[in-house]
Amino acid sequence: MNSVETNLEDITMRIEASLDNIRPYLEADGGNIRVLGVSDEKVLKLEFVGNCGSCPMSTMTFKAGVEEAIKRSVPEIKSIEVINLS
Repeated sequence: MNSVETNLEDITMRIEASLDNIRPYLEADGGNIRVLGVSDEKVLKLEFVGNCGSCPMSTMTFKAGVEEAIKRSVPEIKSIEVINLS
């Protein structure tokens, strides 16, 4: 494994840890969030699943909760894309 792969693996683990703090709230409404991957350019791709995938409040949940938590915990992330943001 090269240093880029190791770094991306570390970043992904830190992203998952930051999302673990939010997941109970998402799960309470029948939803969750999945990490699809992190590019070499530090672009994170996420997917809302369950009820979160079709919830009209998912944009607010993303901006006020998910995005803030990730940026605070993993400042290396340059941008975040949610593939199914309502």
